[in-house]
Order: sequence, then structure tokens, then C-alpha cells
Amino acid sequence: MNYSLINFVVTLSLALMYLPLIFFIVQRREEEQSLSLWLAVAYALLAMVLNFTEALWKNSAGDLRGFQELQHYGILTLMALIILTVKFFLKQENWWGWVGLWAFWIFGLALLQTNALNLQETYQFGKLVLHSARLAPAWAVLGWSLLAIGLALTIVNASKSARQQLFRNRLNYWWPAFCLVFLNDILFFSAHPIVGSPLRFVATIFMGYVVVTHDLPDLRLMLRRVFAYTLIAALIVGLYSAGFLLIEAIFGDEQNFNPLFAGAALSLILALLFAPLFNMITRAVNAWLKADQYDANRTIHQYSESISNILDMEKLASMAVDIIKEAMQIQIGFLFLVDSEREADGRKTYRLRFATEGQQNPTIELEENGPIAAYFLREQKPLLQYDLDLLPAFRNSSASARTWFTQLQTEVYIPIFAKRQWIGLLAFGGKTSNNRYTREDLMTLSAHANQTAVALENARLVDNLMRLNNELRLARRQLEKNNHDLERIDQAKSDFISIASHELRTPLTLIKGYTEMLMEDTRIDESVQLGMKKIHEGTLRLHEVMDSMFDIAQIDARSLKPHLQSIALGSLIKEAALEQSRTVKERQQSITIDLPALPYVKVDPNLLIKLFHHLIRNAIKFTPNGGKIMIGGHAIPAIMDLPNGGVEIIFSDTGVGVDPNYREIIFTKFYQPSELGKHSTSKTRFKGGGSGLGLALSKGIIEAHGGKIYVESAGYDEVNFPGSHFHVILPLSKLELGEIPQMSQTLKLEIKA
Repeated sequence: MNYSLINFVVTLSLALMYLPLIFFIVQRREEEQSLSLWLAVAYALLAMVLNFTEALWKNSAGDLRGFQELQHYGILTLMALIILTVKFFLKQENWWGWVGLWAFWIFGLALLQTNALNLQETYQFGKLVLHSARLAPAWAVLGWSLLAIGLALTIVNASKSARQQLFRNRLNYWWPAFCLVFLNDILFFSAHPIVGSPLRFVATIFMGYVVVTHDLPDLRLMLRRVFAYTLIAALIVGLYSAGFLLIEAIFGDEQNFNPLFAGAALSLILALLFAPLFNMITRAVNAWLKADQYDANRTIHQYSESISNILDMEKLASMAVDIIKEAMQIQIGFLFLVDSEREADGRKTYRLRFATEGQQNPTIELEENGPIAAYFLREQKPLLQYDLDLLPAFRNSSASARTWFTQLQTEVYIPIFAKRQWIGLLAFGGKTSNNRYTREDLMTLSAHANQTAVALENARLVDNLMRLNNELRLARRQLEKNNHDLERIDQAKSDFISIASHELRTPLTLIKGYTEMLMEDTRIDESVQLGMKKIHEGTLRLHEVMDSMFDIAQIDARSLKPHLQSIALGSLIKEAALEQSRTVKERQQSITIDLPALPYVKVDPNLLIKLFHHLIRNAIKFTPNGGKIMIGGHAIPAIMDLPNGGVEIIFSDTGVGVDPNYREIIFTKFYQPSELGKHSTSKTRFKGGGSGLGLALSKGIIEAHGGKIYVESAGYDEVNFPGSHFHVILPLSKLELGEIPQMSQTLKLEIKA
């Protein structure tokens, strides 16, 4: 009676202990393993129900055969639940077959236990007698065996295919659970069950712990430590026993021999020897079990000395990775450079590229706010591929980024920071010993990354400088080629202008002469006379363009030789302005000339009159109707650029102005400030087009006289009309000894519409 009560209490207590275990599993749940977690909860609930059933059934002193039949269903279902938990834990999709197998075996068990097939009690096969009552247990054992074999094979195959040691370590925790369940069920089938099935409860603890814990302790490390402590304990006990027996054999017959003092002295000696003995045994165990052994401080010191003076990026990447691989016995490693770029929308991206040339993997871009880049920037700590694969925090990473990191076949990534900027990334694969990366390993790798930062930054500066030099060299070659092409194009233009101006002058002269003769013939009809007049005007315009082209050709050929005469500039300006009076009246504009007495200048009057024509006509063309054109000037005292002094004439207008970015371009050949669609031969149309040679010719004429021409303007504006100011500076000739400078008269003139 007391024994039954004890069984009842033990079984019920074990059943109640499942409740805090279930609460612990549910509280630690994560989205990462939601299905496997709930399957583990279902396993614990079913195990708890079976314990409650066992306690109540045995306490009622009922027939245990019914309980055993119920246990067959429970054992099969529990084994199916554990294999499904492992399947979902591994994210494998081939779990339907195991559900089908379990359902088939449960159905068969039900048929056998209820005798739905109306089987006889015994069957005679020669001397062999088969009892139908044993079919159900045999069927249950067979089904359980198939599920157990399937579970073992699933764990074995997953461990073999796992690329990361951390995941293999996590899989190893399923073996204790499997062994405990296996032993518990074997005892039941062999009719030697343990009261309350405590082995199943411990197996449930392992299952729940594995499912809810991401970073599990290293089993191999724990086994090495347990083995080392066991050996040192056995050695200490052996040495103590042998030493005590030796002392007792030598000094035991002495009258003053005290076993207590002998034991204390022996213990003191062993205490002094414990540390060196423990270190020796630990090293021996680690060597035997292929544990990692290296001096982190020495490795970091040697690493720092080896890479500190390397400026070549290729050599730095190769040496840095090789030193770490050799010191820590790592299979593969890479060094990546990280380039940051700011997008147009303000987003910052980090581009990872191999530090060495010839790598096949493409680069990858990580967004600043993405899970991977955000982790490196925030934590500045190593990231394991194991965490990248399993932690929910990285689940929202882009598919391209996850694929890129997976294809590297590495296990740990260590960021390199310099001046709080992410500049590089070290990536290493698994160890040759197949051990996992410990915290000490990650700290050592972080120290290596810190040592790499300065050398990498210097190498990046040199690499960027060399890259920039190469780009500048290529750009310079391209620029030289472009300049050569432009020179050829400009020469072709000059040749065209020269040929066209020479070849067209003769026929134009003939056209002009014959049209003038026909215009003077009084016998020709008036309508024909009118047509001849228009032809004559067009010929004059074309002749004017040809003259400009001829002058431009001379300027390009540097053969424009001014025929200098001492002359008053006011007279030339007045003549040019009066010739434009008709155009001024048509545009309802005004020209105001206000020139003080200016010294005579030695110039070519024919060229200067062309210059003034172009500047006044340009001012009229780009000034709206009703606008004003002002011409002023003053003498310039002797300065560095004008040792004998000079004269400056300023042509101002109230027109559209000139864009500051085009102050130099407007003096080039064929430049047009307006659209080509506005070209016109009209001299009066606002912003009408022209040949594009006027200002270029003006600049050539001024420079042929040793002078300078430039423009000042607030900008180009077709609404407010800021106007422009063209400055023409001409140098004065040196006076002979005793020569008095000749001065022109003051000139004031206004031409109105």
C-alpha cells in the first residue's frame, strides 16, 4: 500500500513538473521556430497527460493491460511528435510522409487491439504458435522502431549537410533527447518501466531548451572540460593514494608517525602541483581532441608588426588574411573594401567589393537602414552567418544580400572601422578543426580588425590616389585627343571660311556690278527695277558676310595686318552710328554718344569702322523696341598692361544682357545666343540671328591692334532687361621726344526715332 502511494506521488509530481516547463517554452517563444516550439509544447502536454493517466490508473488498482495499450498509442504519438519537431526545426518540408506513417500505424494498432479483424487467439505454423494478443505490442514496437530510425537518420543527415559548426552543435543537443526517449521506451517495451517516466521528462527539457535557445553552449568544449577535470581528479586521487601508501610504508613503523600530518603534507604538495598538472592535462586533452590552441596576444602583436607598413592594397589583403588563417587555423578568408555613397534621395548605401583583383563574386550594396548594415554600424561587432540565417532580426534582409553572403561560404564577418567610418570587412570560413568560433576567437578577430583599420585606411588612400592618377592619365589622353580633334575641326572651319570667302567674292562682285548696271537702265520696267533692287540688297548683305569671313580667315591665319593711321576714334564711332540711324528709327530706339576729348589712336580705320558697326548693330539687335544705346569713353593712364596709356570706349545698352557663364563664348566663331529657328538676315528684328562672326571678328580686330575687348552684364533676362556693357580698350603709341599728343574734340550726338 505504501509502495503504491509512493508511485502515485512520484508519477503525479513528475506530471505536475511539466507545467513550469511548458510555461518556460511558451514564454521564450520566438517567431523563428514557432511551429517546432508548439510541437514541443504538444509533446510536453501529451507526456504530462500520460503521467496523469498512469498515476490515476495505478491508484485505482485497475487492470494495467488497458493502461499498457494506451501507452502504445502515446509512445507512437510522442515519437512522431519529436520527429516532426526536428523536421520543422530544420525547416524541412518532407514531413507529410511521417504523419502518414504514424496515422497508418495508429490505425493498424487500433484494429489489432480491438480485434476488429476477428483474429483467432492462436495460429499454428508447424511448431511455431502465434498468439494474436501479442500482435498489437509487436506492431507498436515495429512502428516505434521505424519512427526512431527515421529520427536518428534525420539528425545524422542534417548534421552532415550543415555547413556551420554552430548549427551542428545545436543539432547535437537532439541526441541526448533521442537517447533518453529511446531508453525510456525500451524499458517500457521490455516490461521494466521507470515510475513516472523521468527519462522522458528530461528529454522534454532538452527539446524545449534546444527549440527556444539560439546560442547553445558548445557540447564539444563541455566534453573536453569534463574529460580534463575527470582526468585531473583521477590523477590527484591516484597520486594522493599512492603517496599516502608510500609514506605509510616507509614511516608507518615510526613511533611519532601521524597519518593526519602525513595526509596534510601530501595535500599541500598536490595543491602546489595542481595548476601545472591541470594545464598539462588540458593541453594534452585539447591536442588529442583537436581543440584550438594559439596565443592571442602573440598573434595580434605579430599581425600588427607584419601589416603596419604595407601600402599596397593587394599585398595588404593577401597578407592580412593569410596571417589570421594560419594563426587560427581557418580554411578560407576574404578582405572587403566598403565604399559609402549618398543617393539622390538622401539614402546612404554601402558597397562591398573585394580588396583583391580577380575575384569572381560580384559586389553587393547594403542600404544604411537595412538589417545587416544597421547591425554593423550600430554594434561594430562580428556577425555570424549562423545569426544571419536564423535570427528574426535579419529576416527582412534583401534576398540578394542573403544570397551573396551565403555564396561566400564563410561563417563570421568582422567590420573594420576607422574614425567611426565603416571602411572594410573581414570574412572567414570554418576552422580546419571543425570547432566553432568562441567568444575568445571573436574578440581576437575584432582585435585584428582594429589593427587592420589604420593599415587599410592608408592603403585605401594610396589605392585611391593611384586610381585617381590612372583616371587623370586617361582623362588627359582623352582631352588631348579631343583637343586635337577640335583643332582639326577648327582648322576645317577656317579652311572653309578662307575658301568660301575667296571663291564667292568674284561671283558676288559680278552679281553686284551687273545688278547696279541694270538698276541704272531706265528702259527696264519698274517692277523689274524693284526686283533688281532686292537682289542688290541681298548681294550687299552677302558681300558683307563674305568680307567678315575673309577677315576671320585672315585672323585665323594670323595674316591680318592693320594699316595704322593716327585718327580720332570719335569720328569713326559717329560715322558707324549714323549708318545705323535708319535701323534705330525702325526699332524706335535711341543712340547717345557722349565722348570727351580723347587722344588720337593709331589704328586701321577700315577695320575699326567694322568693329564699331558690329558692336552697335549687336546692341540694336539685342535691345527691345524703345530701348537705349549709350556710347561713352575715357582716357586710360599708363599702367602695366598699357605702358603708354590707352583709350577705352564703352558700348552700353538696355537689352537682354549676357549670361555670366557665356562672357567668353560669345566672342567665338559661329556662336549663336538664340535658337536656330530665329535666324534671320533682318538687321532690325529683335534677337534676330546672324552669321555668328561679328563679335569674333571684333575680338580679332582689337587683338590685332594690341587691345582688349570684354563684356560686363548682370545676367541674361528677357523680362527685366539688365543690359550689357562692351568695353573696347586700345593702346596708345609711344610719343617721340618732345611730341605733343593730339586730342580730338568733345563729341555729343543723339540719334532718335
